[in-house]
Amino acid sequence: MTTVALGDVAAINPRGESVNAEEQVSFVGMAELDAERAIARPLETREFSEVAKGYTVFRDGDVLAAKITPCWENGKVGQARLEHSIGVGSTEFHVLRPSASLNDRYLLHFLRQPWVRAAGELRMTGSAGQKRVPVTFLQGLRIPLLPLDEQRRVAAILDHVDALLAKRRKVLARLEHLTQSIFHDMFDGVAATATLENVAAAAKGSIRTGPFGSQLLHSEFVDDGIAVLGLDNVVGNEFRWAGRRFITREKYAKLARYTVHPGDVLISIMGTTGRCVVVPADIPTAINTKHICAITPDRERIEPDFLRATFLWHAESRAHLRRQTKGSIMDGLNMGIIKTMPVPVPPLHDQKEFGARIEQVNNQRAAVRRALAADDELFTSLQFRAFRGDL
Repeated sequence: MTTVALGDVAAINPRGESVNAEEQVSFVGMAELDAERAIARPLETREFSEVAKGYTVFRDGDVLAAKITPCWENGKVGQARLEHSIGVGSTEFHVLRPSASLNDRYLLHFLRQPWVRAAGELRMTGSAGQKRVPVTFLQGLRIPLLPLDEQRRVAAILDHVDALLAKRRKVLARLEHLTQSIFHDMFDGVAATATLENVAAAAKGSIRTGPFGSQLLHSEFVDDGIAVLGLDNVVGNEFRWAGRRFITREKYAKLARYTVHPGDVLISIMGTTGRCVVVPADIPTAINTKHICAITPDRERIEPDFLRATFLWHAESRAHLRRQTKGSIMDGLNMGIIKTMPVPVPPLHDQKEFGARIEQVNNQRAAVRRALAADDELFTSLQFRAFRGDL
């Protein structure tokens, strides 16, 4: 199969757009580049004179790829779908504009392959936290150059599977919304009558963050041992095993007071704050990092699923968190804020009924997630075959 350098069949970071100062353009921030849907939708319309300096200019239909870590590793690649012919956005975008010999959707799917992401990560330059994929990586990337009709056929197949994945994700989103609706149906109007500190277990350390500073250094992580839970375990307000970190049993012996237990409620207090999950029953021995606050609830007063829902959706509780974090550095939470959060305490049987209904929804979500995982595996296989010429 014939391959060519991507820079020979696509303009990468093209320059020289002629735009009038008064022209309306679509503004696209990094948040508007959706990795799952592979699309970049505009945040708003602006006059070009407002954004002519300090931003990246591109056209409707161009392919955008985030260059900076961790956006590149997270697969932020998508096609601009704008309300105007010209878009303006983040300087952290690489812009790719295919030539007449390269189909835009074919290019998009090529760039979304896991191996491309991994190869780009290895070529990143810059300091930690500011590493970027250089333009030379994209220019030299070898892409199979099939006949245009074949490119369109391949892209159409991958688009179809991608659309099926999008439908699965919508079902998952609806099920999460159903959980929120059940909470509001059962507990809207139930006033907060306690603080979180009142409903935590009586044992010392029932509300705790993880080890700080020299207590736990990054260099002390090992490949196996006692798990260390961090922000990636609470993404999406659902407990997930992501990139696992471990410490030795000897190190754990010194940090055992930070152990998390089945039924504990974890809330993120740094970065994207307020993400909240319940620790599953089958968790192995683990501790949490300083980025997470772990709460062991008093099960005679409050159920873990109800407490998680309170963090996420109860009006008084949410207002307290927003009010306390406003204007603070990185919008961070701390144990003082969490301990004083107002909490409703409805009858325990109502909380248990809520938990039972949530368990039914979670079982449905698990089934959809298994189907989504199978679809993802199929999609990856199709990508591999497509760009090897076997599709």
